[in-house]
Amino acid sequence: MDNLSHSVASLLAGEIMHRSLPPEADENSHGLRRRLMLLTCALAGNFPDLDLVLTPLLPAPLGYLLHHRGHTHTLLYALPQMLLLAALTWALWPNARRLLRQSATARIGFLLALTTGFALHLLMDYLNSYGLHPFHPIDSRWVYGDMVFILEPVFWLAFGVPMIMSARRLAMRWLLLPMALVMAYLGWRGFLVWQSLAVLLAMMAALALAGTKSHDGRPRLAPLLAGVALGLGFIAVQASMSAQARQLVARHLQAADPQAVLLDAAMSPYPSNPACWNFVAVERTSGQLDFRVSRGIVSLAPSRLPVSACPPAFLEGALPADATAAIALQARHETPLARLRELAGKDCHFRDWMRFARMPWLERDSASDARYASSPRGNFSTLVLVEPGERGCERGVPQWGLPRADLLTAPAAGNTRPAPQN
Repeated sequence: MDNLSHSVASLLAGEIMHRSLPPEADENSHGLRRRLMLLTCALAGNFPDLDLVLTPLLPAPLGYLLHHRGHTHTLLYALPQMLLLAALTWALWPNARRLLRQSATARIGFLLALTTGFALHLLMDYLNSYGLHPFHPIDSRWVYGDMVFILEPVFWLAFGVPMIMSARRLAMRWLLLPMALVMAYLGWRGFLVWQSLAVLLAMMAALALAGTKSHDGRPRLAPLLAGVALGLGFIAVQASMSAQARQLVARHLQAADPQAVLLDAAMSPYPSNPACWNFVAVERTSGQLDFRVSRGIVSLAPSRLPVSACPPAFLEGALPADATAAIALQARHETPLARLRELAGKDCHFRDWMRFARMPWLERDSASDARYASSPRGNFSTLVLVEPGERGCERGVPQWGLPRADLLTAPAAGNTRPAPQN
């Protein structure tokens, strides 16, 4: 997820936990505990993304692909990160150190903020199609949620608006205006359909009107919990819609080639839009000698929001002539399995690249992950292919599981068409 989503989710969690704990002995200590818990939870909620400093350890694009969402995004390495953040807080914040010495409740709150921030980061990163491998080294396979767009305005509002309303300074509420303008801008630029924009603005207004304080000025938990409920409800809806979209893709591909074997379908929704989905699917072709990667768009509400009406900012030119209201196949590419396996056997860089690539799209002189074919900055996963022996093997390559190990090995006898991976 984007760091704004990580931040507002962590801040909201910190605020709820602070209000749920018994108050401190005096008002100053109570306010200090609130600041400590909010800052700790927000830092912990973003701390794993410091793995970006490790990307120079490997040549591009391997450094980013294998180190981002790497070791810092595992349960095992969460513990040393928590200890480091706790040590920095203890060393650099004398008032917080004094409070932690004096108050057992503050120590409990600090520990809750640390663990919750890191847990939220991993859980939110799981939600999209990029994936992570949280159980390494016990299980180094990638897991993918395939249910939430990587930049999600629903999270910005559901978690951010209650925090703005809970601020002690009334001037903070002016932040609601630029938030509304950002939503309008995203709609104007074609990243949101008007239905999504209307729902987002209504959500924002409802959360703002709910406030966070009662008539006597005391803080209330209900508006904060309402934001949490909206966020969790959105995730539940997206999970259901993702499963339905994947089934639609599977049926469409099976009708086009009944003998092909669908191995996986990566689903990525449009922002704040449960109906419109991008998909990238990989199949073994009917002869089992090639593999096919297909990219397209699916609409789960074709009568009201056909694929032609999905957010135009994400469309790659004109839709194909055979597109229907429910599905449009934008690109399809077949590659001999022998070539993929030869490259993996002779080129260490390509083999390392396959530790990330979920949807390998091989051209004559390059390899890309088709999930990122429509990235505005170009496909950041593209690896330039060279002749075997022109570059040596790298040291210190993370040993993540191969997402497409099923293409690098021959299928078992009697293999049938399996359900796509999540």
